[in-house]
Amino acid sequence: MDDRTRSLRSLVIERPPPAGPSSRRQRWLLPAVGITVSLLVLGSGAAFWLVGSLPSAQAPAAEVPSTQIAQQEHPAQPAAPSAGSLIASGYVVARRKATVAAEVTGKVVELLVDEGMVVEAGQVLARLDDVLADKDYALAQARAEASDAAVAAIAADLADAERILNRTQTLSGKNYATEADLTKSQARAGVLRAQLRQAQAQLAAARLEAQRSGEVLGKHRIRAPFTGIVVERSAQPGEMISPLSAGGGFTRTGICTIVDMDSIEIEVDVNEASIGRLHAGTRVEAVLDAYPDWRIPGAVIAIVPTANREKATVKVRVGMDVKDTRVLPDMAIKVTFREDAAPAAAQSDSSSTSESSTHVIAK
Repeated sequence: MDDRTRSLRSLVIERPPPAGPSSRRQRWLLPAVGITVSLLVLGSGAAFWLVGSLPSAQAPAAEVPSTQIAQQEHPAQPAAPSAGSLIASGYVVARRKATVAAEVTGKVVELLVDEGMVVEAGQVLARLDDVLADKDYALAQARAEASDAAVAAIAADLADAERILNRTQTLSGKNYATEADLTKSQARAGVLRAQLRQAQAQLAAARLEAQRSGEVLGKHRIRAPFTGIVVERSAQPGEMISPLSAGGGFTRTGICTIVDMDSIEIEVDVNEASIGRLHAGTRVEAVLDAYPDWRIPGAVIAIVPTANREKATVKVRVGMDVKDTRVLPDMAIKVTFREDAAPAAAQSDSSSTSESSTHVIAK
């Protein structure tokens, strides 16, 4: 019986006790508090909005410039791209750059330059083997001296023959000399005159030959054609140098390469659609890829009057206002073309037009 009683009691559902006055008050108090807080937030927001809008409504109306009115009535059209936005890429080039070569064939005996060396115009860069050339020059000088001596000997004989001819003519006029003696003296003087002219021509030829041999001897010393910096040395002592390349590639044609750093400038390719915006004198600002923080001022020298059909570009030469040793040939560079200032007359016309429009709008 006890077990059955416990089982029946476990099936009984216990109901909560009835809510008292305090629980009912809490149930209605929470929604009331929420509504009150919401009303306070809305009221404070409305008050802030009224306070912020009140001064702007009471502030006096500011005068609007006529130019702003004109801009509002007629919105400005988008400006065309200016020359300042035109950027072109190119390279640093040297207008004077030469590979110095020998005018005669010979073996390099001495090389007097190296890369980075500054050379002056006429300075000896290298010396070739000149033993044979020196012998030829000495031989030509000896021939010239021999011809000079022959001229002197013939001139002396001619002077003697002319004295005999004069004496014979005098005796023949007095009938003391025969006609045969006179004819013989005249013939001898004529022959000597001809020999003298021949000897003088041979002397001139010998002197020219000696001069030529001297020039050839001088060409065995290779000299700088202008002042510049040696950027490349192509030959070494012991190598053969020739004006023309020999078969097999065993003969060099150049000694070194010299660049005139004063002739450094920039060459860029500009799209042919934008070339009309440039002219000689347009200011530029160049930046080397090697020195991106260094801006070099300059100006357009000339626009090369030819176009590249494949790339549709025109080559433009740009000069730099600054000559610096950091600027080297074949360096990559970017050039920004600047827009030229408008003429003063155009500026005055535009200012007068803007003033008149301002007066009309004000009225």
